[in-house]
Amino acid sequence: MEIWRRRRERLRERGPSGLSLLPWLLMGLGALSHLLGGEAPNPWIGGLGLLAFNSLYIAIVLRAFDPRVREAPLTWWLLGALAALTFGLAIGYGREWLLLFPLLGLAVGAVVRRGRLLSRITFPLVAGVAAVTFWRDGWDSFGVVYGTFISVMVTAAILALNETVRELRATREELARTAVEKERLRFSRDLHDLLGHTLSVIVVKSEAARRLAPRDLDAALAQVADIESVGRQALTEIREAVTGYREGSLAAELDRARDALSSAGIEPVVRRSGPLLEPAAEALFGWVVRESVTNAVRHSGASRCVVEVSGPAAGRARLTVTDDGRGDGPPGPGAAAPGPDGPGSGLRGLRERLAAAGGTLESGPAPGGGFRVVAELPVEATGPGAGPVPGADPGEVRTGRC
Repeated sequence: MEIWRRRRERLRERGPSGLSLLPWLLMGLGALSHLLGGEAPNPWIGGLGLLAFNSLYIAIVLRAFDPRVREAPLTWWLLGALAALTFGLAIGYGREWLLLFPLLGLAVGAVVRRGRLLSRITFPLVAGVAAVTFWRDGWDSFGVVYGTFISVMVTAAILALNETVRELRATREELARTAVEKERLRFSRDLHDLLGHTLSVIVVKSEAARRLAPRDLDAALAQVADIESVGRQALTEIREAVTGYREGSLAAELDRARDALSSAGIEPVVRRSGPLLEPAAEALFGWVVRESVTNAVRHSGASRCVVEVSGPAAGRARLTVTDDGRGDGPPGPGAAAPGPDGPGSGLRGLRERLAAAGGTLESGPAPGGGFRVVAELPVEATGPGAGPVPGADPGEVRTGRC
């Protein structure tokens, strides 16, 4: 039963084929009966004509369901030959032979499924059928005219609808694959940005605890407590990244940046001017701060790192992270070595994120030495800016080395 069910599902997804139009050839039994009954003049001509009609009809409907050859010139030549043969047989024999017209309509509807061409072919065809039918059999065969029109339009409508359904299914599958790919890319980026920063902080604090343990146990234990706190925070962020509900916070990332830089022996300088940004921009800038500071800790060997957030000015906010280290040179003491993708692999992902939001991200050597990352976003202000803290210049938050 399961095998039959799957087979039915495959057939339903595949849709109709040319074989579904072959049983309609039984409508030609009337013409065959007319021949065999000895009532038709020149029966050999009629027999050959009926055989040719069936052959052309079968060839056309089978080609009509193959997208590669449906609109090929040969298909149109075959359809034209079928039309000429049908009119010739109907004019020559009349009566039962008029039932070949609806079969011609099926073939036309199978090949010409939509568009203006369908109407340009259908109405002259029906007019010709009406003329031949009324000439041969009067008003008694009006049903043949109606049947021809219906066979063309219904066949074309059903097959066009089936094509549309198949295209929609293909589009839905493609959208599903795209959504899965986007989610996989989002997760890989988030995981890279989250773990790269967190593991760098853990490594730095672990080395600090190891150095402090022989001479200052309390300070070493404080570093271990920080490691535990960072690890717990990382677990929370990873869970949020997995579920897709993580929303970054620029203020939180700036706090983490100060802590990470200080723990690595790098003097952090954080300046922020202007009002708060909209949440989406804050989140993107938070990712940039995290990745840039992580690279500074791991690879730069810097002694000072400046993070500046300004704007929005002229509808754009700007984030600049500058260190005085060696840029893409070898890591300094205690820093983790670059991974196989090298430093900045996360910046490439961030560049794509900002580009999707209409922003830009540039990174490279700073004019006075070191390395600089500049990110800009089109934003709108949503609240008051960050004010100065005691002991800092206006608009500046400064934390000295540990």
